[in-house]
Amino acid sequence: MRTAVLDIGGTSIKSGVWNGQGLEEAKEWDTNAKLGGSYVVDRAIEILKSYGTFEAVGISTAGQVNSQEGYIRYANDNIPGYTGMRLKERMEKEFGVPAAVENDVNAAALGEAHFGAGKDCDDFLCMTYGTGVGGAIVIGKKIYTGSMFSAGEFGGIVVHPEDCREGEPFSGCYEKYASAAALVADACRYDESLNNGRKIFARLDEGEIRHIVDRWIDEIVHGLVTVIHIFNPSCIILGGGVMEQPYILNQLEEKTKHRIMNSFRNVELKKAVLGNGAGLMGAAWLAAQRLKETP
Repeated sequence: MRTAVLDIGGTSIKSGVWNGQGLEEAKEWDTNAKLGGSYVVDRAIEILKSYGTFEAVGISTAGQVNSQEGYIRYANDNIPGYTGMRLKERMEKEFGVPAAVENDVNAAALGEAHFGAGKDCDDFLCMTYGTGVGGAIVIGKKIYTGSMFSAGEFGGIVVHPEDCREGEPFSGCYEKYASAAALVADACRYDESLNNGRKIFARLDEGEIRHIVDRWIDEIVHGLVTVIHIFNPSCIILGGGVMEQPYILNQLEEKTKHRIMNSFRNVELKKAVLGNGAGLMGAAWLAAQRLKETP
């Protein structure tokens, strides 16, 4: 089986072909998102055409996605005019093959569920830490979508109610304090040269830098403690480039253990293992299911 897959982000579009066992012909292209949603969709079609013939299309994309109908329910200004784009319909009309479309965090969670850190776990939570905090709920190896396809928005957990301001969504919320972007912003207030995670962790032995990182880890723990007590999961998979730092996972395991009830301590914190390919692999799995359902 030959499935063409895309992962559409605000900065780049990753692409490849799933052959049933692995990804081939992996490439990366500039999104040029500021040119707008229509341009991005045309760009996606152009990329897919470069792969010749295929039996299905799988797309992982930024934005809130109605995965049943395959359109963008909402996208922020990172891709202007992307809201409402009917990706599934466009792809099926253009290529004459079944297409599946899913939100990027959900697609990455499905990739981990079927090919990565969640292979041995039917039910788990996935949380990613980057510019924001993304989340997905996996039950029976499938995404729990909620009533409007947006479940798992863990970045919206209120952790600092004293900072909540009317008319400002996510003020006082987890994403503002636990994202990798929040760590970088805090570090830059101490030293302007610390403008990415790599630089921060290269100086982890410095007392003040360690204090900044530990304070940020405490913010991550606030959210983990909350979702563990709500969902009682056996596993939480943690994604995002910053989670490659061994110090973080060690500290999260230690601090979380001491803040949850004994009866919840079966939970295992795992690092995501598929990296940038997770969304593509999840999209490939979805496309395979769509192909099975199509006469």
